[in-house]
Amino acid sequence: MNELQEYIIRFEKALLSVDKVASRQVYLELSKMISPVEFVDRLIVPVLERIGLGWEQGIVSLSQVYMSGRLCEDMMDTIIIPRSSSQQFQAPIAIAVLEDYHVLGKRIVCSVLRSCQIAILDFGHGIKVEELCRKVKEKEVKILLLSTLMLRSALLVKQLKDKLDGAGNDTKIVVGGAPFLFDNQLWKIVGADAFCRNASDAISTVNALQNTL
Repeated sequence: MNELQEYIIRFEKALLSVDKVASRQVYLELSKMISPVEFVDRLIVPVLERIGLGWEQGIVSLSQVYMSGRLCEDMMDTIIIPRSSSQQFQAPIAIAVLEDYHVLGKRIVCSVLRSCQIAILDFGHGIKVEELCRKVKEKEVKILLLSTLMLRSALLVKQLKDKLDGAGNDTKIVVGGAPFLFDNQLWKIVGADAFCRNASDAISTVNALQNTL
């Protein structure tokens, strides 16, 4: 068992036990070897995914899933990713899970962006194309982040893009999730403006898109 795997097991145990002190101790030890963003990608993301899988298999309770997410959000907001006061102008940004109901990825991205003082509207999960299109226009969203789990939902991005373009809307669409990881050209096929592999990608992608607005 490699050293990182041992930390992953310790971190997962701490989260499932709702042990705030132990979870932060894992971070403090690893912070000497990896960057804060690497900690998010290499520990928080895979451990939350493991816990989510455990719930689907019936070996982890829903309350444990919820509290694990809250502990990780708190860590990212307070100690992992330093806040920056340089974010002055910001175009309206929103995030949604398009016709899917798995929210771990969205939760992580929201926490990472907010911890960097990038305000983001959360349009929720299971949202339909028509409703999402209405919300985007209503809130004048300039950058929309979309998470999907199923290929069918990923393909609906094209429908959303066409509706927004047809209404003269210039919203930039950023996609992420399993279908786009399996096919690294899918984001282009559905007409998205960018694709993020993980939460840390979202920071640089949002900042880069804001510079084009």
